Amino acid sequence: MILCVEVNVFGVLDENAYFFVDDSTKHGFLIDPGAQADELLKIISERGWTIEKILLTHGHFDHIGAVNEIQRKLKISVCMSKSGDYYAKNPEMNCSIFYGNKIVLDDVTCLDDYSEIFLSANPNFGVKLIAAPGHTLDGAIYYSSAEGVAFVGDTIFRNGYGRTDLPGGSELELMKTIRDKVFTLPDETTLLCGHGLQTTVADEKNFW
Repeated sequence: MILCVEVNVFGVLDENAYFFVDDSTKHGFLIDPGAQADELLKIISERGWTIEKILLTHGHFDHIGAVNEIQRKLKISVCMSKSGDYYAKNPEMNCSIFYGNKIVLDDVTCLDDYSEIFLSANPNFGVKLIAAPGHTLDGAIYYSSAEGVAFVGDTIFRNGYGRTDLPGGSELELMKTIRDKVFTLPDETTLLCGHGLQTTVADEKNFW
């Protein structure tokens, strides 16, 4: 199952955190826990889930703010795309310093493009990491062909896309990512965005 939890970051914006959980084992992944660690941990406890890994679509503060607390409590690994360390370890790159809260992630694993990540409880349940630079250097999409979903972070939104004026951003690179990485997914793929409503590949192709 997929559960979207809208969390409030620093009282200034909302971000979508996602649980992607295998119903048969109740094991799963937590994607982009940007804030409200207590609320996310409460959901995990109440539903009897075992979260095996935290997956980050990129290293901006509003997607990583609850990582340290959840990682400490659950003793799990955190996965990012290549170049993730630039953001994980640098409050200026992840922009947290501009909100008076320096976020540093000390224990992350940076994975190669097209790495596959599976649950230990069910090796048939997993996602493929697709490198998606443009919004940031370390942008990543987590795609499940079996479920027909892609967790796209801020790469693309419903009728829009992520800003490119922050450290490591490039509009040219982001347009290439959308064309070559998002629009080459099956049309029926549901795109689960880092902010706002979900959409589909087909709907975004038609909009663009």
